[in-house]
Amino acid sequence: MTIFNYTALKNNKEIVKGKIEAQDFREARENIRKLGFIPTKVEEEEKKGQSDKDPNLDKKGKVTKLGLQDRIDFTSTLQILAQSGIPIIESLLFIENDAAKLKIRLVAKELRRQIMNGGTFADTIAKYPRQFGQIYIGLCKAGEDSGELEKTLERLLELLNKEAAIKSKVIGTLMYPIFVIVLAVLIVLIMLMFVFPVFKEMFDSMGKELPWITAKLMDIGIFLKTYWYLVPLMLGSVCGLIAFLFRWEPSKRKIDEYVLKIPIITDLIQFSNFSNFIAVLQVAYDAGVPIIECLYLANLTLTNCILKTRIEAATSKVQQGQHLSSALRSTRVMPKMILFMIATGEQSGRLGDMLMQATNFIDKKLDNIIDVMTKMIEPIMLIVIGSIVLILALALYLPLFGSYMS
Repeated sequence: MTIFNYTALKNNKEIVKGKIEAQDFREARENIRKLGFIPTKVEEEEKKGQSDKDPNLDKKGKVTKLGLQDRIDFTSTLQILAQSGIPIIESLLFIENDAAKLKIRLVAKELRRQIMNGGTFADTIAKYPRQFGQIYIGLCKAGEDSGELEKTLERLLELLNKEAAIKSKVIGTLMYPIFVIVLAVLIVLIMLMFVFPVFKEMFDSMGKELPWITAKLMDIGIFLKTYWYLVPLMLGSVCGLIAFLFRWEPSKRKIDEYVLKIPIITDLIQFSNFSNFIAVLQVAYDAGVPIIECLYLANLTLTNCILKTRIEAATSKVQQGQHLSSALRSTRVMPKMILFMIATGEQSGRLGDMLMQATNFIDKKLDNIIDVMTKMIEPIMLIVIGSIVLILALALYLPLFGSYMS
């Protein structure tokens, strides 16, 4: 739906101006005539100020995907307004007018328009899986069907904040080693391209054969200095190859399978994946979603292909009538404490409460794993940097030591 600015005649003599929503120019003119006016000029408003390179719109003019923080901001405002008793249409109008980001205002505007045309909130956001995601849509549908949309929005907000906290923890843990690796690469490149070539004439004047490590690094340094323009190309190619390997399904599956065999990394991958999995399972279950649908929504949060495949197999077993705890135990990837809590919840009829306890347990366990990894990373990085410095130093000083010995 597009907004049109129009100029029209009222009673064949008075000039009036205004705005109207319509699919195209023809519908806009018809709607203006229905108001009792004679349109004289109709212009599409968005064409005046809209840039073709608007980062909030894709090539088709549709709103781009909402990021995690965008969904948190949207849900937070909507939940506060809904809890205050403000109708959904008025809440969306407030977001449309006052949201900080343009993409959030555009989404609120489109949702409000469709709801005013007779749609429900859940059915309307279901048309925008790219913006909200299947988990968000599924939980809103369950909340609206049960008449607890306000409570569901509150649960969704907790879920989104939890996801953001986990991402922040993992990124914070990986930030230090990534920074050190990048710094080490830059130092090595500077040494090879600018320091080693300077020593070439001095080493040549000695008239002795260079140690193999010095000769190799000298050749690499001279090559990189001569063909310096290949350096950013090679670095870009390496980064692109790594990104491709993590996205291409066959290689990603192999990587996901391999990382589950590394002791500390295995715990981090499992608990970070199951933290979101159990949280979504708990929220969906409390919202009244059937257990099969709960597992389907929770499975969408898993990023490891191996874990995802095994949980899908467990979902099929539950669908065939097997207990949830038994089906999850057969995957052999779920932590035993979580399985015990789920089994206890099934037997006592308090599955929702036990899933909440399981969520808290996983969060604490994940914090401990991240603390251990942070403490381990520092000495490992020192060893790596020390090894690089040692190799470069040996390559430079071995020829000098050889000349002194002779």
